[in-house]
Amino acid sequence: MSPDNDDLNGQEIPKGKLALVGLGPGYVKQITPAALEALGESDVIIGYKLYLRQIKDLVDQTRVQEFPMGKEQERALEAFRLALEGLKVAVVTGGDAGIFDMAAPVFELIAEMEPDERSLVEVEVIPGITALNMAASMVGSPLAQDFAVISLSDRFVPWDQIERRLDAVAGADMVIALYEPSSKHRPGQLGKAQEILLKHRDASTPVTVAREVTQPSEKIGITTVERMTELEHDKRTVIIVGNSKTRSVGEWMITPRAY
Repeated sequence: MSPDNDDLNGQEIPKGKLALVGLGPGYVKQITPAALEALGESDVIIGYKLYLRQIKDLVDQTRVQEFPMGKEQERALEAFRLALEGLKVAVVTGGDAGIFDMAAPVFELIAEMEPDERSLVEVEVIPGITALNMAASMVGSPLAQDFAVISLSDRFVPWDQIERRLDAVAGADMVIALYEPSSKHRPGQLGKAQEILLKHRDASTPVTVAREVTQPSEKIGITTVERMTELEHDKRTVIIVGNSKTRSVGEWMITPRAY
């Protein structure tokens, strides 16, 4: 992957930079100053089209490289190729790059590189506000005690392993956040998760279902474990399941700080 140390004019190639930039849940005002600075100084911005759409009014479109969903490895490889040429590259993600997103394929690639090759590129992870952070802030204090975050997508993790993890944290009476609860290819995943939760939680335990947070199509509702599958949900939904201390009061979902 590494280029020659000198370019065609015999000049040393400057050290490149690869920034993993979390754009937050989708609302421009939720993009951090550090993320905006990284975007402004980048020569190239790489990302999935949905995330690039979020920043279309913030960056020069001639610097943008769009990739389809499911091409995470290709994005990582292209970002490193450009950074090894001495460019400043930003790889944009929704939410936070380190949570179910592009940080993993980038650092997996780093792990396979030789030390001298790794030294040619400065890598920075710029955290972003997650959909979970945003959803929790809109319904009160659901995450005030210990909580676990589990993706119900079995694209990378076998479903039986997801079930074991969900059963373990549900049995430990932790607040649970569920990412990607369903999709057109996985319509029954949330129902299966509900069955596991009902083994450990009272049916009336409060649940927040937050879909498309910060978007025009945003829908946020508070329901119960017993009825959690009734609210609209898809892969762009985050669900927060309370613990035995959580209660709902009007539009709020409240987990007390004291145990």
